[in-house]
Amino acid sequence: MAGAIGTTIEWYDFFLYNTAAALIFPHLFFPASSGYAGAMQSFATYAVGFAARPVGAAIFGHWGDRIGRKRTLIVTLLMMGISSGIVGVLPGTAQIGVAAPLILVALRLIQGIAIGGEWSGSVLLAMEWGDQRKRGLLASFAQVGVPVGLVLGTGGMTLLSATLSDAAFASWGWRLPFLASLILVGVGLVIRLRILETPMFAKVVADKKTSANPVGEVIKRHWREILLSAGLRFSEQMPFYLFTSYVLVYVVAERHFSKTFVLNAVLVGAALELAFIPWFSHLSDRFGRKRVYLTGSVLTGLIAFPYFAVLTNSGQAVIFLMIVVSMIPHGMQYGPQAALISESFPTHLRYGGAGLGYQLASVFAGGPAPLLATYLLHATGTPYSISIYIVLSAVVTVLCVALLPDRSHSDITSDSTYLRKA
Repeated sequence: MAGAIGTTIEWYDFFLYNTAAALIFPHLFFPASSGYAGAMQSFATYAVGFAARPVGAAIFGHWGDRIGRKRTLIVTLLMMGISSGIVGVLPGTAQIGVAAPLILVALRLIQGIAIGGEWSGSVLLAMEWGDQRKRGLLASFAQVGVPVGLVLGTGGMTLLSATLSDAAFASWGWRLPFLASLILVGVGLVIRLRILETPMFAKVVADKKTSANPVGEVIKRHWREILLSAGLRFSEQMPFYLFTSYVLVYVVAERHFSKTFVLNAVLVGAALELAFIPWFSHLSDRFGRKRVYLTGSVLTGLIAFPYFAVLTNSGQAVIFLMIVVSMIPHGMQYGPQAALISESFPTHLRYGGAGLGYQLASVFAGGPAPLLATYLLHATGTPYSISIYIVLSAVVTVLCVALLPDRSHSDITSDSTYLRKA
């Protein structure tokens, strides 16, 4: 629960930014641009945060494998919450000129570094405790923080956009959820300060097996697992940010439906993931991570064309249903993913290795996704070019998952597990 609560707070902050990048930031920070250029500039600042994630994974991976999971997670929480609070009071370009978008980019970088160090620590905090026959389920509690954060962040934006006038929401209403981050950070700190170090890492410390340079060592010894871990995220991460962020731009701009309608659909889909993520993770404990994960990636590829066909040609009810259904294949991958990636690295190198593999995908998959989708639609005039983009991501994932060893039922505390398969 400590892992889930911590990631909930961090992803709440992160998804607030995503929603604001689609609905508010183009007008507030890039007012002189056309609609297309403003969206591109806003999503470019969005992508900056993803580019910073591997940096955060390396920084906090080093310390997480040197001094432990708990201490690093306190720092990531503070970085994320404080930077989000500052976004909540940041003046727009009309007030302070070019400094506004520059400060926004700097804050996004800080958020990206914090998220880069957060994920692997939260996953390990959950996975390295308890019954190791249920590692998939245990690790998925940290993953549940994503839909909970999405529900809270998107829900807050939805409530405010529905109750305030458009002018009030654009002026000051959108800032309230960002400021609420500071309260959530206080709650998260109390919880994380009460956490004990994981038994697996405590044993590494007791046996004096910590590495002097864990990030360098994991890159040297497990570079293949890092790259495959990044590749297996393509069909999970890239479509997810299209289905939860870019969809706000597409449906509002192309179909002229209200932003509240789209936010409500995303909100329902995220709420369903609260059940999907632990359920599919439980199934991965029974049937193996790779089998469940591959099913999710194939389904993602299969819905790519129907997804945009529905968004382009159907009515509100069918569009709402499609946005919700698109979250199911994501849950099939995102739940088992935490254990699938983390099990690929030995305990004394796991924080850095899992973090680098997970966050490296952000540079090539999640971060550029809304930016490239905006460009593809503008350049080709058809949303099906985005569908091809999604299918290609699924192909990359299938290949990478096929090449990665499945350690669902292996002893991950034994060095011999990794000597044989590294």
